[in-house]
Amino acid sequence: MKIPVFEDIIDAHQLIKDFIHCTPVLTSTAINRITGTEIFFKCENLQKTGAFKFRGASNAVFSLTDEQAARGVGTHSSGNHAAALALAARMKGIQAQIVMPSNSPEIKKKAVAGYGGIITYCEPTLQARESTLLKIAEETCIEIIHPYNNFNVIAGQGTAARELLEAIPHLDIVMCPVGGGGLLSGTALSVKALSPSTKVLAAEPSGADDAYRSLKAGYIIPSIHPKTIADGLLTSLGEINFVIISKNVDDIVTVSEESIVKAMRMVWERMKLIIEPSSAVPLAAILENKEAFSNQRIGIILSGGNVDLENLPF
Repeated sequence: MKIPVFEDIIDAHQLIKDFIHCTPVLTSTAINRITGTEIFFKCENLQKTGAFKFRGASNAVFSLTDEQAARGVGTHSSGNHAAALALAARMKGIQAQIVMPSNSPEIKKKAVAGYGGIITYCEPTLQARESTLLKIAEETCIEIIHPYNNFNVIAGQGTAARELLEAIPHLDIVMCPVGGGGLLSGTALSVKALSPSTKVLAAEPSGADDAYRSLKAGYIIPSIHPKTIADGLLTSLGEINFVIISKNVDDIVTVSEESIVKAMRMVWERMKLIIEPSSAVPLAAILENKEAFSNQRIGIILSGGNVDLENLPF
């Protein structure tokens, strides 16, 4: 199992910098006052395809050999990675086969189709996603780009935290949400290389707390029947991701659904930024634990902004 290091993130940044947005870091005096902290939001909701996932997908696609690229790429994803891979493949001039659960948000289905992805729908279980993708791969010989348990994907995701720390040094804490662990593992590698004294924290819904339980147990505990509005955080941790997280992440904090909705609404209202529920989870953790975070300088990666406007939680 090949594990990326910070030098791989630097290489990834060099490869993808002309294709991605260097997203802004924004602040809110109102949110700082409410939380008693100083928060710097790295706005990956303003990234191409509306999420950080484009960093990893583009690094994976543009790292392919000509022979690999000619076969096309494929993945399974509930939305953000699917859209990111479809766009990266289109920019590379190759085909992307995307397996999506039938209950994926409509906005994410439309985005994948709009970017030229060839969608195959499946039952909304991890087993169905994986078996459907393997069947397509056997028939077409595509290169499978896993949404998070992939060397080049992790290296690409780590570029967001690198940009954050280069723009805003001397942070006490860097936070992001955790689902499969692609963003968290890449973030942890960048933070511990650039600012070793900075803590790396992840936030996770209480109804999908497999990463929290896995970190405490010391082995991967699968996500079984997760229940949360944060649809981007439903997956189990990947093996590569868990190795990195175990060594580099200081803690994982779980939060309630009510706090996720409250945090999401707060960013919409106070910052005029559209973020999806998964993005709101780190701010929700601060709102639930104000004393623990008081007077800290905190960087938060806002992971994405792809919201189904027909089904807002508020």
